[in-house]
Amino acid sequence: MNTKYIISTLLVISFFTQSLQIQAQYSTRLIENWKFLRSDIGGIWEAVRPVKEGNPESVPMWQSVSLPHCFNATDAVDPDVNYYQGPGWYTNKIEIKNPYSEGRTLLHFEGAGQKTDVYVYTTKVGSHTGGYDEWSVDITDAIQDFQKNKKISDSYRGRIPIEIRCDNSRDLEMIPSDLSDFNVYGGIYRYLNLVYQPALAFERIKLSPSVDAKGIVGNLDVRLNFANKSALTKAKVRVEIADPKGKIILSKDQDIFDFNSVKEILTTSIKKPKLWSPIQPSLYCCKVTLTSAAGEQTMTEKFGFRNTQFVEKGPFMLNGSRLLLRGTHRHEDHAGVGAAMTEAQIRQEMQLIKEMGVNFIRLGHYQQSRIVLQLCDSLGILVWEEIPWCRGGLGGETYQNQARSMMTNMINQHFNHPSIILLGLGNENDWSGDFSTFDNHKIRDFMTELNNIAHKMDPTRMTSIRRCDFCKDIPDVYSPSIWAGWYRGIYTEYKDMTNKEINGVNRFFHAEWGGDSHAGRHSETPDKGLQGIKTGQGVDERAGDAALIGGSARVSKDGDWSESYICNLFDWHLKEQENMPNLTGSAAWVFKDFSTPVRPDNPVPYVNQKGVVERDFTKKEAYYVFQSYWTEKPMVHIYGHSWPIRWGGVGEEKMIKVYSNCDDAELFLNGISLGIKKRNSQDFPAAGLRWNAIYQNGNNEIKVVARKGKTVVTDQISQAYQSEKWGNPAQLSLKKIKQQGDTITIETRLMDTKQVLCLSARNVVTFGLTGDGKLIDNQGTSSGSRKVELQNGRATIKVVLQGGKSVSSVKCNGIATVFCEL
Repeated sequence: MNTKYIISTLLVISFFTQSLQIQAQYSTRLIENWKFLRSDIGGIWEAVRPVKEGNPESVPMWQSVSLPHCFNATDAVDPDVNYYQGPGWYTNKIEIKNPYSEGRTLLHFEGAGQKTDVYVYTTKVGSHTGGYDEWSVDITDAIQDFQKNKKISDSYRGRIPIEIRCDNSRDLEMIPSDLSDFNVYGGIYRYLNLVYQPALAFERIKLSPSVDAKGIVGNLDVRLNFANKSALTKAKVRVEIADPKGKIILSKDQDIFDFNSVKEILTTSIKKPKLWSPIQPSLYCCKVTLTSAAGEQTMTEKFGFRNTQFVEKGPFMLNGSRLLLRGTHRHEDHAGVGAAMTEAQIRQEMQLIKEMGVNFIRLGHYQQSRIVLQLCDSLGILVWEEIPWCRGGLGGETYQNQARSMMTNMINQHFNHPSIILLGLGNENDWSGDFSTFDNHKIRDFMTELNNIAHKMDPTRMTSIRRCDFCKDIPDVYSPSIWAGWYRGIYTEYKDMTNKEINGVNRFFHAEWGGDSHAGRHSETPDKGLQGIKTGQGVDERAGDAALIGGSARVSKDGDWSESYICNLFDWHLKEQENMPNLTGSAAWVFKDFSTPVRPDNPVPYVNQKGVVERDFTKKEAYYVFQSYWTEKPMVHIYGHSWPIRWGGVGEEKMIKVYSNCDDAELFLNGISLGIKKRNSQDFPAAGLRWNAIYQNGNNEIKVVARKGKTVVTDQISQAYQSEKWGNPAQLSLKKIKQQGDTITIETRLMDTKQVLCLSARNVVTFGLTGDGKLIDNQGTSSGSRKVELQNGRATIKVVLQGGKSVSSVKCNGIATVFCEL
């Protein structure tokens, strides 16, 4: 069912009392009743011609979909194919009920990739290039023209035929580059809205709040842009400002006689305003009502008062106090839907990010959904947002015009968000490959132009780029490449190397650090991969470092990709960051695993596995490492919830790690206390909350009790212990291990000739299924890919039986294939 709502009413429900009769422009999310074709057609007539089922004209076959929708919901992580890049078509028949006499009807796209053409019946009404900025097309005149042909319009029974062509074909003269480490998705993958507005309407409300560092006086400037499709020369504007509790603190009426320029309609001051911060994200609300002979329209915008400063060679200051930016990154990508995340999924993700303790996020590497920015405002997450000039070099005028347009749109569309503090000009622009020549000077010139555009349009925010040393003097804030312990060096080099970089630029931020981990894979010797790695030669990523073959020794190639190692890496970095007084902050790469076309050989094919949660929100162990450093609410987590079997010799001591922000913790193994330990963030690993213990063969019960003040929190896991040593992998097993309704989970294990589980095995296995059921694969997760590397000798996948019988299989090179009846 289409969701109909009044924009401003929703936005201000907590800011204005219900007694206010708010009239707004009407907006409807067009969600249902879409038909989709993943190919091109011979011409627009093929999308609208009348056809009866079974006639030759009924081909090609269209499928029913709902929006948002992505071409590449599953094939982005299909291990056997390249993801689809090409045109796709959407059609719908929509009902138009514009309440305004002589009003305008628009289609408003929150994002569609990557080139989009829009038609009303056979009339093309608009086009757009760019998959991430918002845009609208006015379909009023085309609707009227369509309705003039009564014979045709009557055949649609009062509805209006809409056709939309999206195209994500490879194009060197378009950003982002296809060399980027993420998919350039296709489809209407954000919400599409049907908007009604009067002939005289708002185009944009621009709010410019400012406040001194002590928060003594807040100043506010309100400006309006108009869209005038009428002959009107007079209108009335009312402005109302509500404080964070919803109390109206200012109201002003004004007559407007000129609609052709930007109008400053309010300049005011507020004494001691409630300041916006990650701890208390206080949001004011500006409600503007436009009344004219064309009708009444109301729009609202939230805003906040905050004072920011990146101190030269020093820390970041918010509202006069130092704030260590504790950040992550986000891609618009999710299991089973690709880029087409629903509002509910976005909200769930942003809540998980906040609960990890994050106060900063870099949105990589493009303008993201308005829903994300609204949540950053309300949750208290500071933002670095950037345009998708990413890798490949610099194209011609078409390419550059797109970048200019996307920079302009990003600033205009997101200007009012208090969460945004950095405007990103580009990413990894030192990466060549899309053009026969790579000219540093031309890239510098264009980077300077973008920097000037950003400063002219928004002098209140600083600019930034990541990883392009020959341009590092251009933006206000620069982030070099520092990957200590992954692409270069070892993680204990992090602090020295970072301090060196801090001293090399005026204002420093560390974006992108961490490493990959294959969820469910663990190690008894996680730092073994550091052996043989040269130190003292830098920790920056260089050409070829991301490859899994060739080059010098590095953890990304020679390590085990275990959760155990990556937790140690994160733990060390977070420990060090607590004692770096000049550090503005950092953003670990990345919050969630995401799909990428340039990593086909990863343990989960076509997935960048650097997230602290999997692509379906399943938390990895590393999530709790961050929580233990960054959150205040008492928490405790025993490392190894996804580690069912540990191994070693009989009587051999094993380290048990606990991640917690509590003052102390007591650990119990099989009911026996191993003692109380106090937390000390500088005592690596696990901030001193670690115990050496001897497991018994078979099952072991582990429990921890942690205290913070008067609050007590606990955690408990079960782990088996295997002391039997294994030989070379020789045979596979496959069996059902769980059933929930019609869905079962099957598990394969790789064993030696004596059927001892090979716990160090990392072989690639491929699941198959024949029969009535359906394999839940192409999810881009450790348990949702039919081709996957083993986690400590085992792997799982789900099957939906669909009420019938099936036979599942699993194969591995050099090992006999096995089957299981389901």
